[in-house]
Amino acid sequence: MRESVARGLEAARVRTHRLTEFEDSALTTQHHRLMSPLVWDLAHIGQQEDLWLLRGGNSACQGLLSAKVEGLYDAFEHPRAERVSLPLLTPQESRAFIGDVRGRVLDQLESADPERLFPYVMVEQHEQQHVETMLATHQLRDGEPLLGAGAALPSGRVLPSDSVLVPAGEFVLGVDGDDEPWSLDNERPAHRVELPAFRIGRVPVTNAEWQLFIDAGGYDERRWWSEPGWVHRLEAGLQRPQFWLPDGSRLRFGAVEEIPTDEPVQHVSYWEAQAYASWAGARLPTEQEWEKACAWDPVLCRRRRWPWGDQPWTPDLANLGGDGLRPAPVGAYPGGASAYGVEQMIGDVWEWTSSQFEAWPQFRPMLYADYSQPFFGGDFRVLRGGSWAVGGASIRPSFRNWDLPVRRQIFSGVRLAWDA
Repeated sequence: MRESVARGLEAARVRTHRLTEFEDSALTTQHHRLMSPLVWDLAHIGQQEDLWLLRGGNSACQGLLSAKVEGLYDAFEHPRAERVSLPLLTPQESRAFIGDVRGRVLDQLESADPERLFPYVMVEQHEQQHVETMLATHQLRDGEPLLGAGAALPSGRVLPSDSVLVPAGEFVLGVDGDDEPWSLDNERPAHRVELPAFRIGRVPVTNAEWQLFIDAGGYDERRWWSEPGWVHRLEAGLQRPQFWLPDGSRLRFGAVEEIPTDEPVQHVSYWEAQAYASWAGARLPTEQEWEKACAWDPVLCRRRRWPWGDQPWTPDLANLGGDGLRPAPVGAYPGGASAYGVEQMIGDVWEWTSSQFEAWPQFRPMLYADYSQPFFGGDFRVLRGGSWAVGGASIRPSFRNWDLPVRRQIFSGVRLAWDA
């Protein structure tokens, strides 16, 4: 088990280095007001690893950085917009720091109690989440492409643009630590929920389908939008998904290319997703509906660990890990279908749900008490399923992501639902 945990930590670090091995100017520039400079993410990864693994979460204990420098990497203290003006470690200093921390952590891991490995995997998940954030920063940066075109992905296949029925009934929502030891606090505990019947899209909404919404004047017709969504559409001047260009092309990591019609649409906000669903005569699924369609086995009356069953993820089952640098075409992963026949629920794009971010009944904060609790009850909407950029232990059917409804620099898409 310790060897597996070490491999996960190292896999995350390989991805971190791949996104930060560029000239200093690419790391120290703030490429967008919503994002930190990459050098902040780089050192923050090490600061959190130092805190949770070398100091056991005791912030009063002196870390490898001075208290003054360490405070620069407090995400609650310093909003993203101001981080570029802080006296941060240089890229060279940041690389040396995270390398020093990792060496000490791996030495410590060799003698760690096999029953107490959760903090190590929590730190791996944290780094993988920042890798995804850094990929979003790379997507927002101006200048020549740095990341290349991405690895080849499986071909799609022609599928009907239809929905599948999920019958009414009880299912188990969420997980317990005994079943999913690396799950985070907001995923727990497992509890039974009764849902009425509903229908859910077999695959995510594609770029071609979104273009029909644009062509039909969907961005200009007030009737499809909620009141706050319409206000935001006007204020932000939304006309198409972020990074789509007026000539029908798109910008992807610095390169202009044709928009693939059969890819799941990405870089749309919750308000856009909600308007599209209304135009399509549908709605967004709740996160309870989403999780049932993804993980419940109606024949065996139990959860599956993954949509396709209990066997671990492999590249022929879902688009994860970031190598492709984009969503795969719909129909690319028939072997990854859920028990209900719903495809591509893991990977490709985060899928907006209609649910606000709230605690499950009998919620208990985990080791990192501020991971979830400060965000409950606000304006945040839940996204499910992960994206192509997600890696390692940082995704599973019970994983709950959340963001503000205006956000679309994230790798977010849409799956429709209907009352049955």
